[in-house]
Amino acid sequence: MGNPFTVTIHMVASLDGMIARTDNSISWFETADHYENGAPEPDIAAFVATIDCYVMGSHTYEHALELSKTYGWPYGNVPTIVLTGRQLPVERPNVELYGGDLKSLVNERLKPNFNNVWVVGGAMLVKSIMRERLADEIRMTVLPIVLGDGTPFFDHIGQEQPLHLIDVTAYNNGTVELVYATRTNLSTGTPSR
Repeated sequence: MGNPFTVTIHMVASLDGMIARTDNSISWFETADHYENGAPEPDIAAFVATIDCYVMGSHTYEHALELSKTYGWPYGNVPTIVLTGRQLPVERPNVELYGGDLKSLVNERLKPNFNNVWVVGGAMLVKSIMRERLADEIRMTVLPIVLGDGTPFFDHIGQEQPLHLIDVTAYNNGTVELVYATRTNLSTGTPSR
């Protein structure tokens, strides 16, 4: 059998846990920091090639569309599902708008068709996925900056959830990647849905 089905929440955040400035600018993503003992930056293209499907909220999608005018569409031809109740422009054949139930999406649509699903934003979608306990892991890339204000990664989820640290890597550009397992069945070590 192939790889197990995994839903990963991925976010780039400041040290104080912000995922966006109040004006949504992303210049803070670029860091001039250097950590001498850090690992070399990973081959992003090879890693991204392992992702089967992206899921994002409508505000993240609108922001990605705007940024794509300057930087290009970062999600390539990978199926991308945008959770929204609004009519939004769909300019790519691999982008689908979805306004239904989140659990149904994960269990009935994503699980039978994909192995490696990444939730790439935003804060409201992350809150819903965490509350429904639909994520298998959280990957948080912490940049060496304190923004002081903005949109928090975890915005009042309203429940405590224990996590299990799977991996941590400090890179030579000063970023740190933290990988946590969520909802793990302690007796088998496998995700339980």
